[in-house]
Amino acid sequence: MVPFKRREVNEISVDRRNVLDRKGVKFVQTVALRVDPDEKIVYTEKGEMPYDQLVIATGPKVNFDVAPGVREHACYIGTPTGAMEAREKLEEFKKDPGPIVIGATQEAGCMGAAYEFLFNMEKWLREQDIRKKVDLYWVTPETYLGHFGIDGMPLGESMLKGFMKMFHIHYRTNVAIKEVTKDGVYLSNGEFIVSKFKMLMPPFRGVDFVTNSPKLEALPNGFIDVLPSYRHKKYPNVWVAGLAVQVAPPFEKGAVPFAVPKTGYPSDETGKIVAENIVRTIKGETKLKEKTWGEIPGVCIMDAGKKEVIILSNHLFKPRSIAIMLPNVIWDFGKVLLEKYFLWKLRNGYAQLP
Repeated sequence: MVPFKRREVNEISVDRRNVLDRKGVKFVQTVALRVDPDEKIVYTEKGEMPYDQLVIATGPKVNFDVAPGVREHACYIGTPTGAMEAREKLEEFKKDPGPIVIGATQEAGCMGAAYEFLFNMEKWLREQDIRKKVDLYWVTPETYLGHFGIDGMPLGESMLKGFMKMFHIHYRTNVAIKEVTKDGVYLSNGEFIVSKFKMLMPPFRGVDFVTNSPKLEALPNGFIDVLPSYRHKKYPNVWVAGLAVQVAPPFEKGAVPFAVPKTGYPSDETGKIVAENIVRTIKGETKLKEKTWGEIPGVCIMDAGKKEVIILSNHLFKPRSIAIMLPNVIWDFGKVLLEKYFLWKLRNGYAQLP
């Protein structure tokens, strides 16, 4: 929403200090450099911090070097800075519109955000009265539209194909990005798409804190393999939540690799599981709460440019007994309501709520 001026950054940002103070949590803002889990010490730019229990919930590092030119010539909307840079480029784009390429690179797992940006872009182009001057392209490593890294949802592919046809969006599936230049995008199928604006979601990797801590035994991608309790497999007082968790794709890979989604509800859910298990451990309980990533429910409302698609399932990965993908082409009431609820929950520290 920020790139299209539907929201300002300060409207969707929450200063956590007040909430943490009220909860009696000492907040230290610094850079964590590495951890020695044998010595139980985290090394930071502000000194050493010993611990009894360690939670690694670092989020990811974005791999902009997945293909030449992605860093230099494509926008990324996953940070406030990136969203504002996209806004600035769109303001210039309006003066001389032309083709647009939106999508995800090979190995990416956050396809949902790119889909949302695509449909918001289409709506914005019509609002700016320049839609007829723009060829809009969607490029994705997914084997089919609406795979989302979870092997799709019932009727999802046909629904998205209908959206693409309705909004006159060209699309390419099962393609990788070979190179991005100032003038366009080279795809792995040999095609070159001329473009004046590009937004691509690159893949995520583990952060430097993890890769600089060899005793954590992270995988080559920098993520950490854990037990279903999100406890480290070697160190019982080390826990991992959110994007730092290694999640193996449950589906057969296509010609172009891509990953599973780890942002949003699943990250929130793993954080709660870790908190619950630390409390149980401190109390001396041996039975821990367990839920693999794929067993976490799928709960999402996809913004589709002042429209929405409600996605619900009892499990993120197959097999599922409940799986619903429901479009609302009238108004994005549910998405806006969810946004307001989530920000209210953050501002007040109501972590116990769903």
